[in-house]
Amino acid sequence: MIREFHLADWFTLANAVCGVGALFSTMTYLQTQQVFHIYLACALVPVALVFDVLDGRIARWRQRSSAMGRELDSLADVISFGVAPAAIAYACGMQGLFDRIVLVFFVTCGVSRLARYNVTAEELSAGSDKVAYFEGTPIPTSLALVAVLFAAATQGALGQQLWFGVIEIAGFRLHPLVLLYAVSGSLMISRLRIPKI
Repeated sequence: MIREFHLADWFTLANAVCGVGALFSTMTYLQTQQVFHIYLACALVPVALVFDVLDGRIARWRQRSSAMGRELDSLADVISFGVAPAAIAYACGMQGLFDRIVLVFFVTCGVSRLARYNVTAEELSAGSDKVAYFEGTPIPTSLALVAVLFAAATQGALGQQLWFGVIEIAGFRLHPLVLLYAVSGSLMISRLRIPKI
């Protein structure tokens, strides 16, 4: 199988490695409460984005793309820009029942958006090798959410000190900050047309 990989596919795998690294750093933070691990988890997400951008450029430059490469790219993106940002939010303190529901919603929206892209990519590209626009915001826009959590971490706004506090609804907790994830997920599955640069 490895012999079938193109150069771009290795960059895609590097994207996935960054996402998994962010997950491991998040778990280490939950064990040790050393904020450095949140910083590292947040830093690995933009590094994953660099590899995500490079894999597409390399594939076009070498004129070698494949269905497997497209699937690899989506799977790596789910880890780095879906699961990792949700796990970082959980580690930062969004651990109430309603928080978890919103975080699961966010990840499922990301998965759904990527699946829709894979199914419609040929139609949207109109015969070229590149789509003209995205339907819904691309999943890497979750980088903005990670940036917010990084800023909160630098100010010590984690756990009980999380920005905007906590609300109790029917005995279950909701941190209003998690609503950014609900908005992001909703935009991903929307029909908004976002021009591809």
